[in-house]
Amino acid sequence: MTSPADAQHATGWPPPPFRAPTPAVTGTDGVHRYHGLTYATSPGYRPRLLDVHVPPADGPVPAVVWIHGGGWLEGDRRYPPPTVPVELLHGAVLGAGLALVCVDYRHSLEAPFPAQLHDVKAAIRYVRHHARDLGIEPGRIGAWGESAGGHLAALAGLVRADTHGAALEGAEGVRQEDSGVRAVVDWYGVSDIEPILDQPLPSPPSLPDGSPYPKPFDALLGGVRTERRERARVASPVTYAADGGAPPFLLIHGREDQVVPYSQSEALARVLKDAGGDVTLQPVEGADHIFLGSAEVPDIVAHSVEFLQGHLTA
Repeated sequence: MTSPADAQHATGWPPPPFRAPTPAVTGTDGVHRYHGLTYATSPGYRPRLLDVHVPPADGPVPAVVWIHGGGWLEGDRRYPPPTVPVELLHGAVLGAGLALVCVDYRHSLEAPFPAQLHDVKAAIRYVRHHARDLGIEPGRIGAWGESAGGHLAALAGLVRADTHGAALEGAEGVRQEDSGVRAVVDWYGVSDIEPILDQPLPSPPSLPDGSPYPKPFDALLGGVRTERRERARVASPVTYAADGGAPPFLLIHGREDQVVPYSQSEALARVLKDAGGDVTLQPVEGADHIFLGSAEVPDIVAHSVEFLQGHLTA
């Protein structure tokens, strides 16, 4: 008679995160790459995937979880913003001896907040649970995101299950691991949603069927309009920054950002500093959102990687 364990091994069911990652593909550069690992599933939704890139090393290495932007409405784990070439981002992280974990998460029209945070935390727990198989040091994981991903990276660093309860932690994927991170890099992320709820945003083109592009905050927060203020508070990193115990933060933000005002990073830096946190706010003069108009992008990437390397290898 075939045991349940044997049947699972033979059929590959259930899928990850309930079994170890498939073997890596090793490139000529010695980098081990795991593509399209399923870290969480929910009935009715697409599987949530992540990619892992691990540099050649004699032992486990620290890891950086990269969280893409896109207004919580779009985006893809495989692509940084258009101002940051893939080769630049990946090369800088791997060249510093750090693994890079690129994650997808549910977009806001698939599920409103906190689904996005649940997914990011599930991805971190998955990496920690399978760290030995992946060649990653489980106690040395950082988060780095841009725009919507910066907002989620900040929340990943600030929201803790033991302090803020299970509602924001989520129960997707691997449950028995900690979802904490040791350092956070937040590029031009929203930190305090309520003051900018009604701020007009640059109008993107209409959708192919002619309907208007969804409003990012409405889609993220969901629910009825009268509940938006409370939902905005729950989804804002500043709500948790005053609690103390935050990991080191690096905030980088364009002074001329027309999508997410620079004052958003100022607000988060102020609250973190008042709570005794280790926080650095770096303005990028003359830069709009995604650092448009700046020639400093290679230096910004290098500084971000240096920050993460310092805190993850200390």
